[in-house]
Amino acid sequence: MNKTGIRLLALLCALLAAAAHAQNFPSRPIRILVPLAAGGGMDSVTRNVAASFSEALGQSVVVDNRPGAGSLVALEIMADAAADGHTLMMISATTVIYPLLYKSRLDPVRDFAPVSQVTAQGYVLVVHPALPAKSALELVKYAKANPDRLTYASSGIGSPIHMTTELLQIATGTKMIHVPYKGLGAAYADLVGGRISLSFATIISAQPHVKGGRLRALAVSTAKRAPAMPDMPTLAEAGVPGVVVVNWYGLMAPKHTPRPVINRIAAETTKAVQAPAMMKHLIADGAEAVGSTPAEFTAHIRAESEQWRQVIRQGGIKAQ
Repeated sequence: MNKTGIRLLALLCALLAAAAHAQNFPSRPIRILVPLAAGGGMDSVTRNVAASFSEALGQSVVVDNRPGAGSLVALEIMADAAADGHTLMMISATTVIYPLLYKSRLDPVRDFAPVSQVTAQGYVLVVHPALPAKSALELVKYAKANPDRLTYASSGIGSPIHMTTELLQIATGTKMIHVPYKGLGAAYADLVGGRISLSFATIISAQPHVKGGRLRALAVSTAKRAPAMPDMPTLAEAGVPGVVVVNWYGLMAPKHTPRPVINRIAAETTKAVQAPAMMKHLIADGAEAVGSTPAEFTAHIRAESEQWRQVIRQGGIKAQ
C-alpha cells in the first residue's frame, strides 16, 4: 500500500473510532464546570441545561462550581480533562477577556473546542437620579463637558461591564473614572447612594432599583431592544452609536473532543434552551435563548476576542 493509501486508511479508522465513540456517548456522568460561585445567573442557566441533558442523554449531569481568576481556575481544570465530552465548561465574555488582559497559557479557541452559545443578555446603562442626564445622549454631552468628573462602577478590572464602559468612552470621546468592585452587587449601595455616578448593569439586577426610582435607566447595550425592557431604547436609538455589547454564556469542551460528540452536545443544547419553559425563564432574567452550531460559536468567540483586544489597546487597560 502506498503512502496515500495508508493516510486514507488512517483517516477512515479515525472516523470510525469517532463514530463509535459518539454512539457510546455518554458512558458515564457528565460534569459541567462553572467558573463562578453557585447562585448567580450563569449557575442557574447551567443547572437548567444540566437537567435537560440528564433527561435527554440518560446520564446524571453534575454542575461543578470552580470560581476564581476570571475563569482561569476552571480553564486549567478543563485543559487537563479527557477529550471525550464528559467534561464541559460554561463560559462567558469574561473567559475571553481575561486571557487577553492577564498572563495565561490558555486561549478559548486555540486550546478548547467551542460547542454552542447558550444565551445572550445585554446590559442596561443606569445613572443616579441626581445626575442631570435624562438620556444616553445627554449623559455623553455632560461627560464631555465634565471630563474625569463622572465615576462608573464595574464588577472588576477586565470584567465585561468594565470593558463595555471603556468601549463607550472610546466611541464617544469621553473620560470617566473607573471604580472597580469585587462584584456588581457590592457597587449598588454606592450607586443608589449617589457616591458613584453610573454603571452598566445586568437587566435583572437593575430592574428593582429602576422601578423603585433609586436609579434611572437610559438605554440597553444590545443591537435591538431587550425583551425584558421593551420600552428602553438601545444606545444607538438614544443617539449613541458604536456601542453594542451582548454578554453571553456558552458551552465548551476539551480540545480534540470527537466532532460527532460535540455536534450531539450542541444539538441537545439548542433543544434545552429553546424549550418554552427555558425561554420564559431566560426572558424573565433579561436574557434570550440562542443555541448555535460549533462553527457559529467559534466565530462568535473570535469576533469577541478581537473586539476586546482593540478596546484593551485603545483604552490602555492594564491588569492590576
